[in-house]
Amino acid sequence: MESLQCHRAAVRARLLRSDHVRAGPESITWKVNREVIVVAGWGRAILLQLAHPAVASGVHDHSSFRGSLRSTFRRLHSTVGAMLSLTFGDTEQMITAAAGINTIHDRVRGRVGEVAAGGEYSAHDPDLQRWVHATLLESIPLTYELLVGPLTLPERDQYCSEAAIMEPLLGMPAGWLPRDSAQLGAYMREMLAGGRIVVTDSSRAVARAVLYPPQWYAAWPAFRAMQRLTIGTLPPPIRQAYGFEWRARDARAFARWTGLLRTSLRLLPRLAREWPTARRRDLSSDFLDPPGPIRPEVPRLAGPTDHVVRGQPPPAARR
Repeated sequence: MESLQCHRAAVRARLLRSDHVRAGPESITWKVNREVIVVAGWGRAILLQLAHPAVASGVHDHSSFRGSLRSTFRRLHSTVGAMLSLTFGDTEQMITAAAGINTIHDRVRGRVGEVAAGGEYSAHDPDLQRWVHATLLESIPLTYELLVGPLTLPERDQYCSEAAIMEPLLGMPAGWLPRDSAQLGAYMREMLAGGRIVVTDSSRAVARAVLYPPQWYAAWPAFRAMQRLTIGTLPPPIRQAYGFEWRARDARAFARWTGLLRTSLRLLPRLAREWPTARRRDLSSDFLDPPGPIRPEVPRLAGPTDHVVRGQPPPAARR
């Protein structure tokens, strides 16, 4: 509890010093993240993350990915809760969610095995945080476009720009994260071609636990769709390194599943497609004030009307 409070204070202080603004109801972040189906992109992001040996070691050593089906859903519920608080929560909920992540990261450290370079890892390492962030930044809009609808280039750029608020939330250096899709694409190409991404035995073990947890057939439709989406959207070299076969029949099955999901979503009312938290926040007074970031001289960030973001993207992202 003491560690959580320390992290809350640190997150609040970093936000006060930064010029970041939170994404509000008219943002691309809300447009994309309010759709429940985009969590289907997390599988792809996780497998890309695990292709980094340091991330794989951290997850292998400190995560419960290889637990039961019940623990899988418990972990998913916790992760979704943090995402909803970071995106749609009020300022204090966002700060508390970030502090909780940082508290967990305090104990995720150790030594990297299975690769020649070895070395130590820490979940607070900005290099690892950037890789994890970039995999999500690429995978979530990709899933949105595959299953919900197209995004324009300015929208994809704005999504990157709005997500950069994770720098002060997680303690990364200013300017550390990609600000547009060109920067994101260049970074991903550099990482995938630079020899730092190596699928290890630990990567494969955790990936299999993610895609095929014990008793996964009990939730067959959800897991089968996630398996097809995850494997089908991975970069081919990563897919091959994991040992996943991808033949013509797999491509046809991928097309069938994505088509079925797209059609099903179009038939559903918004009430069934979107997170209830997003709908509740649409009319919240926390996002109805004039836009503008908090300045360092503001003495506190404590109440429901104290804001880091008032519903507009950073100036660089405005068109």
